[in-house]
Amino acid sequence: MIKIPYKPLGLVIGALGGVVASAVFKRLWALVGYGEDTPQPTDQDRSWTEVLTAAALQGAIFALVKAAVDRGGAAGTRRLTGRWPD
Repeated sequence: MIKIPYKPLGLVIGALGGVVASAVFKRLWALVGYGEDTPQPTDQDRSWTEVLTAAALQGAIFALVKAAVDRGGAAGTRRLTGRWPD
């Protein structure tokens, strides 16, 4: 079977996953009712609750998307090459 170096492919897949995670977070943040702008930790016009909620939600979404993208990339590599990536 074909041996494809997984690390470079994984980096590209991971970058695309970051773009997807960012879009999902922004959409979810707007749907929750906080508006289009996500709070920055140094924004004095935002409450602690809003800033920490945004950070927790963003972290959870990024972790979920990263795990899904990494797992999907590894499974796709196995389908393509017959080997699970190292």
